[in-house]
Amino acid sequence: MRVHHLNCGSMRPLMVGAMVCHVLLVETDNGLVLVDSGFGSRDCERPARLGTIRRHLIRPVLDPTETASSQIERLGFQRSDVRHVIITHFDADHIGGLADFPDAQVHITSAEAFGAMRSRAVRDRIRFRSTQWAHGPKIVEHSADGESWRGFAAAKELDDIGPGFALVSLPGHTAGHACVAVDAGHRWLLHAGDAFYHYGTADGARIPPWTARLEKLVAYDRKRVRENHARLAELYRRGDPDLMILCSHDPTLFERAKASALV
Repeated sequence: MRVHHLNCGSMRPLMVGAMVCHVLLVETDNGLVLVDSGFGSRDCERPARLGTIRRHLIRPVLDPTETASSQIERLGFQRSDVRHVIITHFDADHIGGLADFPDAQVHITSAEAFGAMRSRAVRDRIRFRSTQWAHGPKIVEHSADGESWRGFAAAKELDDIGPGFALVSLPGHTAGHACVAVDAGHRWLLHAGDAFYHYGTADGARIPPWTARLEKLVAYDRKRVRENHARLAELYRRGDPDLMILCSHDPTLFERAKASALV
């Protein structure tokens, strides 16, 4: 499978600096698969659908040329070629592009579907915006149980998509947050979503204080986020040559992934 690394949403959060929305576009024998979707064309056309607080907190650029749909078309594909979208979680900067692929199946954990789409808890109603799924996406829910994967207790192989895709349950940032593992042939890519924000979480480099504060501010369960940091750092220290760990918003890891894909 060929994997493209796309930035589908530049952001400039206050005091934090540049961030990206790292999306994977995977070419398979059965069509295209997206891991997350970043911001979409509707976000660019109507920024108000993101909500005032969110827009001022993360300060998205909302450049139409950065949308997944635009980049896919520039690569020579059609939007209808996207058959599946695997979502790490339902925050707006990860699902904004779903409406650009209305025929695709959208894969998430059942816990995330409940928290985002059905929970009546105030914190969930504030966090998640139903306008992002008002177009009626084809949601496919997956249980969090399954086989262990590289030390993670629960990984669900997504057989209905094809071999080489797995949801790895890692709640903390949201109640049903998951990482997505993709077999790129010569190595696995572990897209950790928002399980961490900065490469220093993995390799021990200094994490800018405002980046750490933002991560804590938006965490559903801070204790679990810290535990996830420790597990991901341990996996990174093992140095498995057939594994690359990514996250959604770190521009350094995004550029490294893009550069390595060209080798």
